Amino acid sequence: MFNGLRNNFINMPPVVKNLLIINILIWGVMLIPAADHAFNRYCALYYFSSPAFQPYQLFTYMFLHGNFTHLLFNMFALFMFGPMIERAMGSARFLFYYISCGIGAALIQLGVFALCIQPYLGMFSPEIVDRVINEGFIALSNGMNFSDPDMAILNSYVNTPMVGASGAIYGILLAFGFLFPNVTIYLLIPPMPLKAKWFVVGYFVLELMLGIGGRADGVAHFAHVGGMVFGFLLLLYWKKKGVFNNRWFF
Repeated sequence: MFNGLRNNFINMPPVVKNLLIINILIWGVMLIPAADHAFNRYCALYYFSSPAFQPYQLFTYMFLHGNFTHLLFNMFALFMFGPMIERAMGSARFLFYYISCGIGAALIQLGVFALCIQPYLGMFSPEIVDRVINEGFIALSNGMNFSDPDMAILNSYVNTPMVGASGAIYGILLAFGFLFPNVTIYLLIPPMPLKAKWFVVGYFVLELMLGIGGRADGVAHFAHVGGMVFGFLLLLYWKKKGVFNNRWFF
């Protein structure tokens, strides 16, 4: 079994292989408390008005993960579906696609945050809002928040960092269903075969419902939706341009 995994890794196309290595290495470095603090402070993605926000975080956030389970699920999906997509697209196009889905996912999630924040901005004067944003960042860094529930919610939207490759990974899932719609995937829960196109549609609907439902589960569901939406638009554009010439659809 281990020889099979080793051979699969050796024969893996370069972009998927290097993405796996980079994500795992960064997670390993983040086990060091000082490194974890630095990565989350400077490379995680914060809302635009947060004092911690930097534009480059739209890229760097997708290489950080909050815990081992988060890393495991994302890297397992990349390992399972990424190689077929990279071989179909070519390495350069696949890398562009992966990064574009990750950035698109971030923009969609931040846009949703902007809509959620608007009612709270109307509750307070500009001076109070500035105080919440600036003092709140320090408070959250120390594991605290405002006692006023509305100020606490506003602060959480602005100053809670977002991490993870999930937006890019959901773009990969979308690409698999788009390029190989009739390939059968065997699910574990429930145990049943399912065509890739319906697998992807099911995931999209589930994430959209969870996002609209506003579950406070710490998961950026609209980032998942955003990764799939950006991926679909990009693939549709390439298809219309004749990039694939239908040779990958079966």
